[in-house]
Amino acid sequence: MTKHILPFMLAFALLAATIISCKQKSGNENSTNDTTAMSEMQKNVNDYAVVKLTTDLSKLTEKEKQMIPLLLEISEIMDDIFWLQTWGDKNTLLDTIKDPFAKQFAAINYGPWDRLGENKAFIAGIGEKPKGANFYPVDMTKEEFEKWNDKNKSSQYTIVVRDENKALKSVWYHEAYADKVKKASELLLKAAELAEDAGLRKYLTLRSAALLSDDYFASDMAWMEMKTNTLDFVVGPIENYEDELFGYKSAHEAAVLVKDKEWSTKLEKFAAMLPTLQKELPCDPKYKKEVPGTDSDLNAYDILYYAGHTNSGGKTIAINLPNDEKVQLAKGSRRLQLKNAMQAKFDKILVPISEVLIDPAQRKNVKFDAFFGNVMFHEVSHGLGIKKTVTGKGTIRETLKEQYSGWEEAKADIVGLWMVSWLIEKGELTGITVEDAYVTYMAGLIRSVGFGAAEAHGKANMMCFNFFEDKKAFSRNADGTFKVDIDKTRQAVNEWSAFILSVEGEGDYAKAVEYMKQNGNVRPELQAGLDLLKTANIPKDVVFDQGKLALGL
Repeated sequence: MTKHILPFMLAFALLAATIISCKQKSGNENSTNDTTAMSEMQKNVNDYAVVKLTTDLSKLTEKEKQMIPLLLEISEIMDDIFWLQTWGDKNTLLDTIKDPFAKQFAAINYGPWDRLGENKAFIAGIGEKPKGANFYPVDMTKEEFEKWNDKNKSSQYTIVVRDENKALKSVWYHEAYADKVKKASELLLKAAELAEDAGLRKYLTLRSAALLSDDYFASDMAWMEMKTNTLDFVVGPIENYEDELFGYKSAHEAAVLVKDKEWSTKLEKFAAMLPTLQKELPCDPKYKKEVPGTDSDLNAYDILYYAGHTNSGGKTIAINLPNDEKVQLAKGSRRLQLKNAMQAKFDKILVPISEVLIDPAQRKNVKFDAFFGNVMFHEVSHGLGIKKTVTGKGTIRETLKEQYSGWEEAKADIVGLWMVSWLIEKGELTGITVEDAYVTYMAGLIRSVGFGAAEAHGKANMMCFNFFEDKKAFSRNADGTFKVDIDKTRQAVNEWSAFILSVEGEGDYAKAVEYMKQNGNVRPELQAGLDLLKTANIPKDVVFDQGKLALGL
C-alpha cells in the first residue's frame, strides 16, 4: 500500500490526541503517576493535526449518496476485523484503560503499542508487540511454522491457531470472522443494487462473494476493468505490513473514495508510458524483463473514510492496487492519489518542516505539484521491475519474506523519484523542475521518518536517507538546515535504484536482512535534524474527522 492504505481509527471526530511512547515498565517498576502521564499526553495532542474528510457531494447522484452510508457501515466492520487481527477483542483493552487520553491513543494505534514510536508499549504491564500480530499463536516459533506441512499456511487469507491438541491449524478468514464478513457481504450487495455504473456494480457484487470465499482474483480483475465510476471502494484483506513475522498475512481495511475526474484526466497519459518507463529503468536488463500490464491507470480522489489497516500508523496519501501479481501482469494496477489527504499533509507538515530544515535558498523549490508527483510515481513504481526472481526462487514477496515490505517501499520511493526526474527532462512532466522534485523529496523524506523505524515505510525511509548521506547527495549547513546537491542526488538516485532492483531480482534474503540491519536506522546526521523539529510544534501526522457528520449526511 499503504498503507496504504492505512486504516486505523474508531471515533475520529474526537481522536485528535496521541501519546508519546512511554518506556515499558517491568513488574517491579512504579507506574507513572496520573499527573505526569496526563501532562505528557496533553503536550502530545498537538502532534497530530485533525483533518476533516469531505468533498463536494453535489457531483454525486442521489443513488451514489445513498450508497455512502452503506459503505461506511462496511468500513466499520473492516475496522472491527482489523482489531481482531492486531490485538483481539478491542473491548478487552479499551474497557480496562481509565485514562481517557490513553484510551484515545490505544484506539488510534489499534492496540497498546505506539506505531509511530517503534511499536513500544505505552500501557504499563504490556509486553512487546508480537511480530506476527494476532495472525499466529504467540507461542509459535518460526521453526515450528516452517516444519509444519500445511498447504494453506502461507496464504494471505488464513490465520494460524492451535487446535484442541495444541497442533497448528490454518483457518480461512471467512471462517475465522464469519459473522462479520457475512454482514459486510450482504451490505455490499445492497450497495451494488444502488450502483448505476455497470463496472462498479459488477465489482461490488464480486467483492461480496470474495469476502465469503477468500478468492479475490475475479473481484480484483473487475476493479481494474471499471473506468467510468465516480464512487470507489477499497475493501477487504489487502496489505501485509501487519505481519512482521513472515509478511504473508493480509489485514482488513477499507477506503471510501470519490474520483476527481478533472485531475484524473491530466494523469491519463502517464499510464500509457509504463512500458517505456520499464525499459528505461536504471538497472541491469534482467531486472526489468517483465512487461507491465497496459491497462494500468492513474487517478486522483478525495478520500471520505479510512478504516482498518489503512487508518493505522502514518496515514497513507496514495494507494497502489491490486497486490496480486497475476492481476498486475494481466491488467496492471491502479494508482490512487488521495488529493485532499495529500494537500493536508503538505500544508500542515511538509511546508513547516521545510521552513526549519531546508536550506533557505531552496525552500522555494518545495511545491505541492512536486510532492504530488513524487507520491504519484512512488505508487507507479510498485508496478515496475519484476515480480519473480531471476534465480528461480519464486516471487520476490515469497523470497524476501518479512523483508519484502521494507525493500518494496524503498524501491517505490527511489524509482518513483527517478521517474519524476526522467519525465521532467523528457518534457513529459511540466510545471516543476528536477530541483523542485529533489528538494521536495528531501523534505518529504524527513516528514516520513515519523512512520518510525519499526514500520516498513519507516525502514525504507531510513535506508533511502542513509544512502543519500553516504553518496553526499546533501550537506548540512552550520544552522542545521539541509542543502540538496542536484548532480550528486541524480547519481545517487540511479545507483540506489539499481541496487534495490538487484536485491529484489535476485531474491537475496541474506543481503536484504544484513543491509536493512546496517542502514535501516536513524544516524546522528538525521537525528540532529529531527531534534530541531522538537520545539517547532509541527504535527507528527494527522487524525481524521470523518463519517456521516463530517459529510453532512
